Amino acid sequence: MTTVLITGASSGIGEGLAKSWAAEGCDVIACGRDAERLENLRRYNPNITVRLFDMTDRDACRLGLADCQPDMVILCAGTCEYLDDGWVDAGRVARVMATNYLGPVNCLEALQSQLAKGSSVVFISSMAHWLAFPRAEAYGASKAALTWFAHSLRLDWEPKGVAVTIVSPGFVDTPLTRKNDFPMPGLVSVEYAVKAIRLGLAKGKSHIAFPTGFSVMLRLLAWLPDGLQRSVLRRLVRS
Repeated sequence: MTTVLITGASSGIGEGLAKSWAAEGCDVIACGRDAERLENLRRYNPNITVRLFDMTDRDACRLGLADCQPDMVILCAGTCEYLDDGWVDAGRVARVMATNYLGPVNCLEALQSQLAKGSSVVFISSMAHWLAFPRAEAYGASKAALTWFAHSLRLDWEPKGVAVTIVSPGFVDTPLTRKNDFPMPGLVSVEYAVKAIRLGLAKGKSHIAFPTGFSVMLRLLAWLPDGLQRSVLRRLVRS
């Protein structure tokens, strides 16, 4: 029986993926730091077990994941804090980097010796790092770091038989994005995201990006001359 370990499973995409795999009879190890939400998830399906720990705590990751032997690891936990009007707040940047970048690294350090040949690791990144959006200095940098790490790790882990997949969603309707104070083009539901991720994984894709329309729009925007690109971007992600 397949065992899927998911971080950030207490809400959003992580919760949706946990329910999806559990419904198919897979053993799901749902990880997070919200005890109440994890308990509700455990009660949802007997195939779900939970691990309560803070992934920004390296020792907590080691202890919480010590006896796990997953076939698939999905690193889904994430947070976002914006820098308004270019005012640099090192504390905000540190918090975002700790959760979005160092958290997954802490988890992989704890799990790496338990990953067998044929297992896989899925990094939930974001389209946000494709372009330098205003206010998104911390979030975009954290996802860029995570993606770079994943690309490099793939080169080292492929010979070991461990697959690495990067997922780049656009805007997904989750508790995190509901805090945004600006229009979110191409917004999709968690159900849409779960289907897109699972379909891409089933096809063996190394990179999964959705929704397609928003992805194409950002790719085209990236081809604009720098000056024009900056002019367009300045008008985005504003309240």
